[in-house]
Amino acid sequence: MNLLGYASAMDLVAWRGIVFTIFILHFVFACQLLLLQPLVSALGMASFDSENNANDGKPGDVAELFERVSQNVKVKRYSEALDDLNAAIEADPTLSEAYWHRASIQRQLCRYEESEKDYTKFLEMKPGNSAAEKELSQMLQALSALETAQNLFESGDMTKSLHYIDKIVLVFSPACSRARLLKVNLLLATKDYSSAISETGYLLKEDDDNLEALLLRGRAYYYLADHDVASRHYQKGLRSDPEHSELKKAYFGLKNLLKKTKSAEENASKGKLRLAVEDYKAALALDPNHLAHNIHLHLGLCKVLVQLGRGKDAVTSCTDVLDIDGELVEALVQRGEANLLIEDWEGAVADLKSAAEKSPQDMNIREVLMKAEKSLKLSQRKDWYKILGVSKTAAISEIKRAYKKLALQWHPDKNVDNREEAEAKFREIAAAYEVLGDEDKRTRYDRGEDLEEMGMGSGGGGFNPFGGGGQQFTFHFEGGFPGGGGGGGFPGGGFGGFQF
Repeated sequence: MNLLGYASAMDLVAWRGIVFTIFILHFVFACQLLLLQPLVSALGMASFDSENNANDGKPGDVAELFERVSQNVKVKRYSEALDDLNAAIEADPTLSEAYWHRASIQRQLCRYEESEKDYTKFLEMKPGNSAAEKELSQMLQALSALETAQNLFESGDMTKSLHYIDKIVLVFSPACSRARLLKVNLLLATKDYSSAISETGYLLKEDDDNLEALLLRGRAYYYLADHDVASRHYQKGLRSDPEHSELKKAYFGLKNLLKKTKSAEENASKGKLRLAVEDYKAALALDPNHLAHNIHLHLGLCKVLVQLGRGKDAVTSCTDVLDIDGELVEALVQRGEANLLIEDWEGAVADLKSAAEKSPQDMNIREVLMKAEKSLKLSQRKDWYKILGVSKTAAISEIKRAYKKLALQWHPDKNVDNREEAEAKFREIAAAYEVLGDEDKRTRYDRGEDLEEMGMGSGGGGFNPFGGGGQQFTFHFEGGFPGGGGGGGFPGGGFGGFQF
């Protein structure tokens, strides 16, 4: 009995344990259902939303994608923006908005072929979208304008080409490197070097290893004669690509120019003037368009030619300087000196007067100007030697013979048909003899003194060979003139006698 009772008690405990275990298991299961269901639902909804967003472009991950693309475009990180869009399209080729965004970025970069494909794809998926159609039209306008601008540049119409670039291409494709490089070439062609430097600065900010931009920016500095900065740009480009032909040509061309210039200046300073002339000419031949540097070469050449006494060549060189900068005082002075060498007195006075007005404190210029003005005045006085037809070294006897011959030839009584001309000639001959026949007056005349201001040799009111208070001359020629009376007087006797 005891054994049976003990067995019954053990069975009761076992049953109770089983029941308790089952209860615990049900309780745990119920808790799992209650606690995990919201999480499972959330995960399911997230998956569903993700699928819907990918297909319908609703807010969510796709919205975040486009926001990131937009921010990258704003800071000009076009490559990152395109990478995001390419990945999105690869993951879901039906994501229409991604095509539109990518088309817009490609348009801004002037990758027109790819841009047109993306616009076309988007419009196939979303036909009738007016905004996309407008952008496609703008892209086609930019493409056409860029081609036109290139053709105009090649034909030499820089102004119109620049208009197409600024007013159309860079409006619809502001990140177009090709258009910006073309614009820089146009600015260089129109000698707007400062703008070319600014424009290439934008390009190098985006890519400091842009070799074309480095080359063009170096050229801009070169044509401003900022050779050190130009050389640094060329060298930086060559470090990236040592075999870049245009960069090598620019760099070594600059080195050769500076070498020739230095040689010319050194030869000029050492007095080796003929060698300096050859070096200056060689340097000028290297780049005739480099005006900012060539102005100094032309001026250096002009100075050397003046020193050599080659006035005509010096005038040409100084004129080349003034064609570049008409206000350069030193060039005006040098051309004035050159004009004195070739006896262009009026040209010398004009240049030196202009220089004196621009530099009124320079007494050296005033001194040369006075010399030129004196030479001009002397050149405007009558050449008595030439009037009598004798040399400046002629003896007084030779002067008298010449005077006698010309006086007889031009006596008004012998020139009845052209009496007025004869009288003028006769006065001029007599005035010449008045100066050259007097030793003191002739000496003063030869020294360049102004005898007219001293009341001598005017050939006018101060001397009248026809009487009226002037000096009287009586000719006594053996045999007289035909028709004359004894003693050789001229018929009419209206001019008095001339006598040696």
